[in-house]
Amino acid sequence: MFFARGYVSILSNALVIVFALASFSIASSKASFDGKRKVVVGVDGGTESIRACCFDAETGAVVGESCSASYKTYHPKPGWAEQQPSDWWAAMGLAVNGAMNSISNKLGSAIEICCICVDTTCCSVVALDDDNEPLRPCLLWMDARSAPQSSEIMNKCKGSPALQVSSGGNGPISAEWMIPKALWLFQNEPARWAKAQTICEYQDYINYKLTGEICASSCNAATRWHWDGEECIRESSEENPYPGRPCALYEKLGIPDLVRKLPQRCIPMGSLVGHITAEAAAHLGLPVGIPVAQGGPDAFVGMLGLGCVNPGQLCLITGSSHLHCVVSSLPHTSSEIWGAYRGAPLPGVNFGEGGQSSSGSILRWARAIMGTGDVDYSELDLEAEQIPPGCDGLVALETFQGSRTPVTDPLARGALLGLSLSHTRGHIWRALMESVCFGTRACVDGLEKAGHACAEIAIAGGVTRSKMWLQMHADVTGKPVVVCENSEAPLLGCAILASFNVGIHASVKDAAAAMVRIQRRVEPSVEAADTYSQLYNMVYLKVGPAVRPIAHAISAFPRGGDMKPTPNLVISPSLLACDFSNMKAAIDECVAAGASRFHVDVFDGVGVDSPWAFTFVSLKGFFMPAIKRSLTASSIGSPDGRSSSKVL
Repeated sequence: MFFARGYVSILSNALVIVFALASFSIASSKASFDGKRKVVVGVDGGTESIRACCFDAETGAVVGESCSASYKTYHPKPGWAEQQPSDWWAAMGLAVNGAMNSISNKLGSAIEICCICVDTTCCSVVALDDDNEPLRPCLLWMDARSAPQSSEIMNKCKGSPALQVSSGGNGPISAEWMIPKALWLFQNEPARWAKAQTICEYQDYINYKLTGEICASSCNAATRWHWDGEECIRESSEENPYPGRPCALYEKLGIPDLVRKLPQRCIPMGSLVGHITAEAAAHLGLPVGIPVAQGGPDAFVGMLGLGCVNPGQLCLITGSSHLHCVVSSLPHTSSEIWGAYRGAPLPGVNFGEGGQSSSGSILRWARAIMGTGDVDYSELDLEAEQIPPGCDGLVALETFQGSRTPVTDPLARGALLGLSLSHTRGHIWRALMESVCFGTRACVDGLEKAGHACAEIAIAGGVTRSKMWLQMHADVTGKPVVVCENSEAPLLGCAILASFNVGIHASVKDAAAAMVRIQRRVEPSVEAADTYSQLYNMVYLKVGPAVRPIAHAISAFPRGGDMKPTPNLVISPSLLACDFSNMKAAIDECVAAGASRFHVDVFDGVGVDSPWAFTFVSLKGFFMPAIKRSLTASSIGSPDGRSSSKVL
């Protein structure tokens, strides 16, 4: 179901509240013990704002209007990103009150708010004192300061069983994750470290403000803390006081007390954190004492909102790049995937990750470079539809900004092979679309080789807006592709967890089955799937290995006509092709080597209109000061010493 959205901005206490008009549901729920309609509240704490929305606890239908409130990110130094935990709580009050006000006048006493659940950004780290007050601003998930600590962990602890989830133990470990940030606090702020009674996440802090209870989500712990997601939810004992925790790893790093500073209680998503306090209820406009269900990382709660809860289900998040998360019954890992994370997103299952650096960004680039910036994507799709699979002998390689999985190669580059004078714009457009789909199949194959097969793919994001590209994903992978009715997957995921918590549904899987509805299901065409399978095995899989040595050789000549090789050049092409937390160091090395052209794709959703442009949008305060200083200091790019590098 699609619906129009309207936006009204209100400035209050330096927080911007945005009301998003959602579909207002008037159907009555069967889940009623006293004649009232049961409603749950979902809250999604994102990078720039926090959103709240009410849902029917049985059907998952949106009730009333969603509401969001923003908060500020601070950048005290290049590469640093911080937020004030008090701002999260203030914004949450505005968002939840807004969502509640949208239904109170229309449904009033006909509803019963029975539970609330929150998801947040993952690895936004908070240090709390004895009174559970923040000792310092939060180290936001994107904060890059702990890059040296990430390298230190791999150097000191390679081979540790806890590190196997990082590409089979080969790394890298992202500075985004919990242990590097904790190690940074220990090494750089020893006084605060000593005072810290608790080190936790955004998720844990909000749940504390709601209930007065400190506890961790096993999904966060399994995916980003290097804990065993099945063991960490067990009760501690005299023989095993810290189940599932990598104590030996902490010892080797010189921070054995980290195990005591992290939350001692760890529960799965959907479990009871506690009950909302009178103070929290007054702040949020909610009834006193309602249950608070455990949430988790926004992306992985979003898996539930797409219905991916059973082994064999894969969710594909599409935008500038592709992210693949598959639920599996096995905890196997390999060098071709990230994970699998045991006991995540839920106990009893695992999930593995794969990714492509360039997908939607390739089509934006092609649309601009072919002089068709004013042409609608649908018109280009229509031209491509006239071309048969295989594009009359034209094949593309989609690794324009490096390769994430199954082959991690930051120096990989894109290619068009087989061009002839008979090929048209439609041929090129289709070849690029096919290349992304071939890359998706390679990622899916990598996951399957590690033991994580999928039966179908649930797609969210930009691909869903192209009927042709949806069909192509199904044809190339040979898997059915589904698009869900509710596009707000994290919020719906929270509603699913809350509904399970209060017994509306017997399990999270039952809740997802009842509350997630498929809008479209696209089956692969038998004929097209057979053609694409031959092209994939006989052509596409040979292109990457053939082009790779050439791409690596080209990387030694960053200035084109100046054919003097540049030694030790490091290129940082994208967030997951290499660790973005090391981006400043990589940029400095590039500048020192004389590079005059850069492309950095920071996160999904950012438009890239120039192959040499920095496109950080809201993150300009994060990296841009360091980049501008580096470029100014080096004065590279032209004989007269003036920089010719383009910074947007």
